[in-house]
Amino acid sequence: MLKSERNFQLEVFALLINLFLIVYFKLNSTDASLILLVCFLVLIAETLNTAIEKICDFVEPNFNKNIGLIKDIAAGAVILSTLLSIIVGILVYSKYFF
Repeated sequence: MLKSERNFQLEVFALLINLFLIVYFKLNSTDASLILLVCFLVLIAETLNTAIEKICDFVEPNFNKNIGLIKDIAAGAVILSTLLSIIVGILVYSKYFF
């Protein structure tokens, strides 16, 4: 994943930024746990999305409307987990930034 998937690379970079911020702001264990939880949730969702896409491409290499829908649904899970991580990040980091 880290070698070939651009989105996964960006999400790992976001994790590294969050690790830095956890140390820099000296987040308490609850806040740090929440941040790490949502970061890894995004990585897990991205991994499952990639696996679903690879399976779909293997099963049906040609364009198929139903396969496209399956891929869109899997990508939607990544978007939802990313949205959750942004919301949690705002809620947690706002008290450290301001």
